[in-house]
Amino acid sequence: MAGFDGVAPDRGPHAGGPTAKPFVAVGVIGADGTVVGWTKAAEGLVGRRADDVVGRPAGRLLMPSGASPAPGPWAARAGEREPWTGMAEIRHGEGHGVTLLLHVSPMSTGNGGTDWLVSAAALSDALSSPGPAAAAEAALLARSPIGLSFWDRALRCVWLNGAAEAQDGVPRRERLGRRVTETRDTGEAAAVEAVMERVLDTGVPVVDHASRWIVPGGIPQGVFSCSYFRLDGEDGRPLGVCAMSVDVSGSWARERLAVLGEAGTRIGTTLDVMHTAQELADVAVPLLADYVTVDLSDSVPLGSEPLGSEPLGRLASTAQSIPVFRRAGVASIHPALPESLWPVGEAVFVPPSSPFTKVLASRTSHFEPVLDTSPGTWLDNDPDRARAIAATGMHSLIVVPLQARGTVLGVAVFVRTENLAPFTRDDLLLAEDLGARASLSLDNARRYTQERTAALALQRSLLPRFLSGGSAVEIASRYLPTDVREGVGGDWFDVIPLPGARVALVVGDVVGHGIAAAATMGQLRTAVRTLADMDLPPDELLARLDELIVHLSEGDAGDMDFTTPVMSGTCVYAVYDPVGRCCTVALAGHPPPAIVSPDGRVMFPDLPAGTPIGLGLASFESVELELAPGSVIALYSDGLVESREADIDAGLARLGTALSRTGTSLENLCDEVVATMTARTAWPAGAVLGRAATTAPSEDDVALLLARTRTLDADQVASFDLRRDPAAVADARSRTADRLRSWGLGHLADTAQLVVSELVTNALRYGTGTVRLRLIRHHSLVCEVSDADTSTPRLRRPRGLSESGWGLLLVSSLADRWGSRLTADGKIVWAELELPPGS
Repeated sequence: MAGFDGVAPDRGPHAGGPTAKPFVAVGVIGADGTVVGWTKAAEGLVGRRADDVVGRPAGRLLMPSGASPAPGPWAARAGEREPWTGMAEIRHGEGHGVTLLLHVSPMSTGNGGTDWLVSAAALSDALSSPGPAAAAEAALLARSPIGLSFWDRALRCVWLNGAAEAQDGVPRRERLGRRVTETRDTGEAAAVEAVMERVLDTGVPVVDHASRWIVPGGIPQGVFSCSYFRLDGEDGRPLGVCAMSVDVSGSWARERLAVLGEAGTRIGTTLDVMHTAQELADVAVPLLADYVTVDLSDSVPLGSEPLGSEPLGRLASTAQSIPVFRRAGVASIHPALPESLWPVGEAVFVPPSSPFTKVLASRTSHFEPVLDTSPGTWLDNDPDRARAIAATGMHSLIVVPLQARGTVLGVAVFVRTENLAPFTRDDLLLAEDLGARASLSLDNARRYTQERTAALALQRSLLPRFLSGGSAVEIASRYLPTDVREGVGGDWFDVIPLPGARVALVVGDVVGHGIAAAATMGQLRTAVRTLADMDLPPDELLARLDELIVHLSEGDAGDMDFTTPVMSGTCVYAVYDPVGRCCTVALAGHPPPAIVSPDGRVMFPDLPAGTPIGLGLASFESVELELAPGSVIALYSDGLVESREADIDAGLARLGTALSRTGTSLENLCDEVVATMTARTAWPAGAVLGRAATTAPSEDDVALLLARTRTLDADQVASFDLRRDPAAVADARSRTADRLRSWGLGHLADTAQLVVSELVTNALRYGTGTVRLRLIRHHSLVCEVSDADTSTPRLRRPRGLSESGWGLLLVSSLADRWGSRLTADGKIVWAELELPPGS
């Protein structure tokens, strides 16, 4: 058979006949594996004459794998003694490979052996042959709306159908025999070729890779979903790549809109910079990328966690690595984040020549569909990143600037690892859209964080750093700034020592939020302290405060056409006297205090509500409450008891339950009350304290001030009624000396006698009614003289040899402090002498 011509005999659908007409080249392989027949068509197809082939092993016709042929799989096929069809790469006579479609049929020999009839055709001829069954297959492939194309091992196009030609926009004559990059010099072509190379090397198919090509007509751009899989020969060696593509332009647009719609609902849900950055990363993984980082510059405060971190400008840098960003968000398809070199909150170092710094400087995106890791790139100066890229398989990169209102906030980095498809231009557009949406949310969060941080700093600088109740009360306090959109409010509290071992307790709430509210709070607190030094009753102090705020508001309004006060707020002011165990309280539109008895019973006294400060109505009234020793006075702002879930009555009921605990320290009680009251679970009537509750940021600032009352022992107070007689002065001096000696303060007797004699003399000379002397010993010695007159004494400088005016001058020079206050029965003039430590 060394030179016969023709086709295979008709042996049924698997052995040739009409269905086998496309297989135009025929050869026969003997049972021993040598070629025994070779046609003229085979010579033309393979480029080998019959004399060069017949009698030689058929395995030598195969393209070698390395240095030797690979006939092993063919021998296994022969052992099955069944016809089969497959592909193989045959070595052409000129040395290159030819991919053929083979049909192999067994033939019995006279000695009981088996020869093999081999029909072969070039792949492109086989797919377009006119045989009946082959014609049907060819029509199916040619007319399919799915673009089909075959590429050899060199990624040259071997065959494509009409759909692929229309999608690609390149004529068939220009496509066949060429690579993608030889017909299109674009980044998209390079990305497609990179995918095909990866599929050819790894054998792992790539499904649904998006590509954008200009369709015929030149103006509209089509988006195609392409899938690639490797074609292997019967010997297992790769022969090329098959590509299948579908026009998904409409579905891609819908998918992009769906992603952006999801981003609109998931990005910017809070005004927290870190949370917003993490939302961007979470949205993009895995919808767009396998690994995403959000790195921000120092112009964006990240919140409470990194505030204590060193500013980027103060961190050490080198010529190869400088701290430019701080990591704010990171997400990956791998839970352990093997790609990330830095955790959230830490400084991110980059080489000066890296894409990250270029994006920051140019404010334009960096698009690298095939990440270049070859020597000579910026990765030479970043070995840590280079190792991470190699270890995790990063192969495609997009870096998008995050900018809003003319400010560059940082960069978002999108990377693909497990997804073998490189990023496309459409992916870049989607990444930029996501970055633009996130940038606005980040900028809003940045502005909010900056203002809130400034307001908190201002507020904390204005709030008292150390509170002391002296001998009158034990103090505990808590302040929780709000975390909602309105920002920090103007809640404040204070504890002010007063003469006579008394103490003033105050809690206020300024209308509004932010820096303005914090500044107003500072003005109110300063005003209250100034008025407290005048030792006014609570109702009169609030009236003076109201008048002062109205005047300040009118002055700020200037020439504007309205006179509505720009400063307003509520306040509760209470004065506790440990001598008489009396608490005097007045309200200015503020929630009433809670009084907790030593046995845990809670009472909210019925007090006149008063009007808020700043309205100019001055409608305030003081109420006196007698308290048992060890009682707790609880003053608070409305943020503690009001919420959207329940009205203030429900809040007061919850507060009463929380305060009723006994046997705990005041500090622990403060913590427990705040934890209970800031839980966001609705509490029905009769709810049991301690049930599980979901906590959440408070809707308003929360201020809580707890004061546990103390009383002075009977031997710490001495009170004497004096006759309205000049001899009463000597009696007062004598009683003072005796009491001080009994208290072990005889060393102060002379000074105290002089002070008391002057105070009593003035009361007898200028006052009316009964004169009473009271001595109080706590951390200082207080000498008080009261009478029924309401005129306030004033310090005057005596002129010349005048005998009047020297008394108060003497008192002022001897006492550490002195003053007067009005009472319901008249006035009290007092002087205070400090006691040495340990007295």
